[in-house]
Amino acid sequence: MEIPLPNFSFTTLVLFSSFIFLLITKALKKSKPEKNYVNLPPSPPKLPVIGHLHHLVDGLPHHALTKLNQKYGPILHLKLGEVSAIVISTREAAKEVLKVQDPACADKPESISGKIMWYDAKDIIFSPYNDYWRQMRKICILELLSARNVKSFGFIRQDEASHLIKSLQSSAGQTINLTEKVYAFTSSITCRAAFGDVLKDSDTLVPMFKKAIIMAGGFELADLFPSFKLLHLLSWNKYKLLRMRRKLDTILDDIIEEHKLKQSGEFGGEDIVDVLLRMQRNGELKFPITNENIKAIIVSTTLPLRTDKSLLANRR
Repeated sequence: MEIPLPNFSFTTLVLFSSFIFLLITKALKKSKPEKNYVNLPPSPPKLPVIGHLHHLVDGLPHHALTKLNQKYGPILHLKLGEVSAIVISTREAAKEVLKVQDPACADKPESISGKIMWYDAKDIIFSPYNDYWRQMRKICILELLSARNVKSFGFIRQDEASHLIKSLQSSAGQTINLTEKVYAFTSSITCRAAFGDVLKDSDTLVPMFKKAIIMAGGFELADLFPSFKLLHLLSWNKYKLLRMRRKLDTILDDIIEEHKLKQSGEFGGEDIVDVLLRMQRNGELKFPITNENIKAIIVSTTLPLRTDKSLLANRR
């Protein structure tokens, strides 16, 4: 909820906040000398405490970054509060970061949303680049995406493609949103590969996922000032995410229990939850898989889900 501040522009508010943070920092004597890094890319002028945040409040952030890149070059160093960030704006630099120097740049920063919605980053997408991530990647390649498993899901793709075609044919002469239809098509395939069938609770779970993604993707001031513990306590979005996760837990726990009760499928024909539960039972992994790991991977797997009742209805 936005609090109206009629006498202050957003820039003025940011500058005022910078001054308050500076006073708090000095009062608590928490300020530490900044490390002297060498060979950092160029940077625009920065302010105390907030760093370069004031450069991003004038219009859309990507427009502001474009202007900064035009002025300071294709590789830019920004200090966002206490967090350092490197902005890349050329394909050559992107190739260097994402391919050549990938191991050095593969780690992910911690965030409140990652800790809450992805169970302390226990999934694959948001997990730090470490031995646990390598273990889960190996399971993904050898088990979830094995040639036999991918082939076993062929009938799902054919069945969902047939439903999509019938849905388009039934809408002949009417205006349709093809983007939503295609998203729903891929969502149904993902659900059936992940859970063995289209979700029973799709009408409840999918909108919750969409809402959670919006909440988790928003600007979180506490993430930019990790040393200010008071900001973490006062983060309203943190408590909204916790409430959202408790609701998701109820549904996800039911999904896991249903898979535990049913007879396991044959190897090569299992869904994602079956595979993870089998690995959990084996107990031979360096990092044992818990229910939280499974729920985190389910959330990551179902990130692209979109609602379309004509395609996400239960199909037996």
